[in-house]
Amino acid sequence: MAQRLDLPLLSTGSDPGVNEQVGAVLFVSGGSLFLQQTGRAAPGPVAVEFGSSAMRHRRRSGHNELLGKAVGVAKKSQLRVLDATAGLGRDSFILADLGCDVILCERDPVIVELLCWGMNAATARGDQWLVDVLARMRLHPGDARQLAADNRRGVDVIYLDPMFPQRTKSAAVKKEMALFQLLLDSGAARHDADELLLWALQQDVARVVVKRPPRAPNLAQQQPSHRISGKAVRYDVYVRRKLG
Repeated sequence: MAQRLDLPLLSTGSDPGVNEQVGAVLFVSGGSLFLQQTGRAAPGPVAVEFGSSAMRHRRRSGHNELLGKAVGVAKKSQLRVLDATAGLGRDSFILADLGCDVILCERDPVIVELLCWGMNAATARGDQWLVDVLARMRLHPGDARQLAADNRRGVDVIYLDPMFPQRTKSAAVKKEMALFQLLLDSGAARHDADELLLWALQQDVARVVVKRPPRAPNLAQQQPSHRISGKAVRYDVYVRRKLG
């Protein structure tokens, strides 16, 4: 993995709490892969765990309703979604759990590695629910804009989550955003998000959906057709044509 990602290989048992040479460490431990910031005050590790209690609770709590409504789950059976900014894959997993076929695109090779391990681990658990959901998810490392035309054919919705820093009381979200900021240039990411939306609006899809903080400005100054808002997040929906 170190060779594949062109990263230094640290000695077994390295303590992230005292490591001052790197900003974050990828740990392989007991068949698990997780990413953790270094330093004494650093938060805990981040991993892709689709079968976690948090994901199961979210499934039961109804928090997925806004996302499903934004992409139009009820408007077409076997909806096909391109998640152009997959990140840790949670929204992709939720969409697949709602019955969508999801293509996940992620450019950062470290995040791709976390996604691959998380998807393989979830499938290996033998939980039929996880197996069925993962069967509707396909990971394509790289920029969604470079995705082959054959893989984009039939996509109904392009979904974007630029993952800008959010004001939140959630420690879990804060530690994940801190790691993403280490991996990504936040200034370039903001500009790139605008360009990604403009690209998505040019594609032959029924709608484009953008996940945003509630009070954030529109991406690329583009006014959505409508918004679906909750307390912690909103979805800007750009309707191009009817689904179905």
